[in-house]
Amino acid sequence: MNYQAILEDIYQEIRPLIGKGEVADYIPALARVKPDQFAMAVVTLDGKEYVVGDAEPRFSIQSISKVYTLAQVFAKQGDAIWKRVGREPSGNPFNSLVQLEHEYGFPRNPFINAGALVITDMLLEEFNDPHNEVLNFIRRLTGNSTINFDNEVAASERKNGHLNASVVNFLKSHHNIKGEVEEVLDLYFQHCSVNMNVRELAHSFLFLVNHGIIPDKNKEILSKSQAKRLNALMLTCGMYDEAGDFAFRVGLPGKSGVGGGIAAIIPGELSVAVWSPALNEKGNSLAGMQALELFTTKTGISVF
Repeated sequence: MNYQAILEDIYQEIRPLIGKGEVADYIPALARVKPDQFAMAVVTLDGKEYVVGDAEPRFSIQSISKVYTLAQVFAKQGDAIWKRVGREPSGNPFNSLVQLEHEYGFPRNPFINAGALVITDMLLEEFNDPHNEVLNFIRRLTGNSTINFDNEVAASERKNGHLNASVVNFLKSHHNIKGEVEEVLDLYFQHCSVNMNVRELAHSFLFLVNHGIIPDKNKEILSKSQAKRLNALMLTCGMYDEAGDFAFRVGLPGKSGVGGGIAAIIPGELSVAVWSPALNEKGNSLAGMQALELFTTKTGISVF
């Protein structure tokens, strides 16, 4: 299949949407990002790469990092993690405190903020230096040692992250946070601040395409069963309260971030990443959502 030609067709079709929507201005460091940018990359399981648009600039991946932290904890603790976090779609905004209160401090899934904060707490349990463990894990997945945290973004989120602080304190009051609240928040904001470009983002998801194994290193990150379960969670929960619409329109397991990135996979075949920082009302990339819908429509491939 001529993926390069397909990407170029998509780029032309979505041009009117680029810049439409709003950047994530509740994080001051992200408010300065120019909204009229777009990039898309496809990486096949055999390593072929296809890109279009602004493919080199790095951006803040934000909640996409929750896939990596979940994979690390899942590999360490296995199914024990489900005693502290659920596996159901939230149907509510990703930072909802109301839902968490209603469910007595048991997060609906690992990708809403409450669930990701519990997973972050587990990272603190498992590793002596979790900051470096997370960063080195992402570097291994991409094969790129220059990927790093964006300390300005992390500090900006920390300074303005009052709702996340409320969520983690509420979790703590229900004994679902074992570590120190400040340490959990610091690690959470840090791993959300990682900067990558679409090429690197697409490469980082190849282990999920390859049933838990990094293809070029033949290194197992997750068992085949665990990779299947993580992919299922991305399909049902990866786009917050727009997960159903994403499954309907795109038909791929995927994960978004308010930095405008979305990564998605077709098991056994490829990963695809898109970045356009202007968001829709659900907090997902407006142009990115349409680009991914066009991708599965034009290629005729999805998980369905």
